[in-house]
Amino acid sequence: MYRFLLTPRWWGINVFVLLAIPFCVFMGSWQLGRFEDRMQDHRSVSEQAESAEREPARPLAELLPVDRSTSGRQATATGRYGEQLLVPDRTLDGRRGFYVLTMLRVEGGRALPVVRGWLPGDADAAKAPAAPSGEVTVTGALQASESPGADGVTAAGGFPAGQTGVISAASLVNIVPYDVYDAWVTLADADSGMTAVPAKAPQNTGLDLKAFQNLGYTGEWFVFAGFVVFMWFRLLRREVEFARDAELGLVETGPDGSSTDGDGADRSPGAASTTADGPGAADASGGEGGSGGRDADRAPAAPTA
Repeated sequence: MYRFLLTPRWWGINVFVLLAIPFCVFMGSWQLGRFEDRMQDHRSVSEQAESAEREPARPLAELLPVDRSTSGRQATATGRYGEQLLVPDRTLDGRRGFYVLTMLRVEGGRALPVVRGWLPGDADAAKAPAAPSGEVTVTGALQASESPGADGVTAAGGFPAGQTGVISAASLVNIVPYDVYDAWVTLADADSGMTAVPAKAPQNTGLDLKAFQNLGYTGEWFVFAGFVVFMWFRLLRREVEFARDAELGLVETGPDGSSTDGDGADRSPGAASTTADGPGAADASGGEGGSGGRDADRAPAAPTA
């Protein structure tokens, strides 16, 4: 009954199934591993943020360049405030507002972008308090340069003078006349009644859309593996039922490989069918070869008076 499994067609089906299932399981496991890695990164960043609040602040030079291990750490820098910019369309606690970003010129002439706080409403230079004069020492959470299109960062351009959409060295170098650190600091204690901006987690470390995409892809690959198994069993069952019907005489295979019913009539497509108008059909006027007409001629004549 299962001899059909040795046919070339079923050899191809079986090879495909044997290759497809491990591949789907491997891809699903890989996507699940990516999701678990992001979960672990999220936990690590949360623990790091908690420990950073308790650790003493360190000089800026000791924490550069910014990476996952130094992002969010408390850093200190000393210098004099210079140009002040506004960063519009920033949300804090569900409210729309803007950042007040001031350049801190440190020793050597380079500038460190410092977010001194957040204010609600539209970006307005008149609302932003002036930066302290003279030499100051700031302490805040160290952050990596932002990327356009990242969480909360607009990718639009065309901002008016005195505003910027992205806090990064690449964007600020075209606005201020001196070199800018490839990092920025958000003050732990905001200046002049502004609200302090909390530190952000490093990119690709939180439970963002990419993490849940990995989880969705995991389910898809495992569903594909189950679908392959389901289709294989469905094809197998159909072939077994056909073979069983053939053994019972319900289905026969003709010399040319076409299937026939138990009465021997060819049921394959294109088989010739005999109709009343076809060749060899009985003459409508009588039996074989019109015998009915000849019998009528032999009938006895009626008696005459």
